[in-house]
Amino acid sequence: MAEEYKEALLEKQNYHDGCPGCKVEQMKQLRRGYPYLELSFVWIIVLSTSLPISSLYPFLYYMIEDFGVAKTEKDIGFYAGFVGCSFMLGRALTSVFWGIVADRYGRKPIILLGTISIAIFNALFGLSSNFWMAIGTRFLLGSFNCLLGTMKAYASEIFRDEYQATAMSAVSTAWGIGLIIGPALGGFLAQPADKYPNVFSQESLFGRFRYALPCFTISAFALLVTVLCCFIPETLHNHKLDSLSHDDSYDILEAASHESSPSTGKAGKNERKASQSLLKNWPLMSSIIVYCVLCLHDTAYSEIFALWANSPRKYGGLSYSTN
Repeated sequence: MAEEYKEALLEKQNYHDGCPGCKVEQMKQLRRGYPYLELSFVWIIVLSTSLPISSLYPFLYYMIEDFGVAKTEKDIGFYAGFVGCSFMLGRALTSVFWGIVADRYGRKPIILLGTISIAIFNALFGLSSNFWMAIGTRFLLGSFNCLLGTMKAYASEIFRDEYQATAMSAVSTAWGIGLIIGPALGGFLAQPADKYPNVFSQESLFGRFRYALPCFTISAFALLVTVLCCFIPETLHNHKLDSLSHDDSYDILEAASHESSPSTGKAGKNERKASQSLLKNWPLMSSIIVYCVLCLHDTAYSEIFALWANSPRKYGGLSYSTN
């Protein structure tokens, strides 16, 4: 009875041998129960990509001060802005590119590339010895930070329809928790030789590189996530869509409509061409604009508050430590 049910279920769709996307579709059709394992993978991958984003804010003020690039104490915030924005600049320049690559070559390679880049470039940022090295490593970290958009697509493909809302909620939850844990790690683990002299000496690696410990901790977590990502399934289909009959019928209907109303044939073709441009898709662009405004306020608050809290009281700050 179970075998008959399985065969009947799989006959509903056409599956291709050797296609990873089809294997995932079969798994989704046959699986019963809550997808805890897939949800855990999505959760930890998104967590690993959100940790480095704001982990530097608690110690960024002191890092710029140690670089000696600021002529006066009042100029520290000016130079801190360049380090803070270099990550987002890299993301802005490459996010669309990584989305195209993920659609063409698969989600899993992009996920592995993202986690490996976090492990490498975030560790190098912790070892920064000057201002330009800090900017360069943060820019490269942002340029290879290709996980958020890819994970949203992956989450929509790995879960059954009834768990789609849960999958997207898991992405947002993991992202938010990462933005909480990241600054906590950066604040408590920065300058370890000064805070924990019984554990770390001034001559040790973390004594010479005072901000390497939080970066190394996040990189170690990303390295662990990279190992786990080797076991996740690919969800992208590597075959052409089984829609030849649909395409043929569409062409027939299109030709018939042109014959019945030849004056509108050219206009209809132009409308379809215009609808393919994302820049002319106003609902999409308006959503992007609103999201940009929201991110502007959120990121500006996160960075400005940290700099204000670290600034001396004589300049209107709070004189707080990284803790």
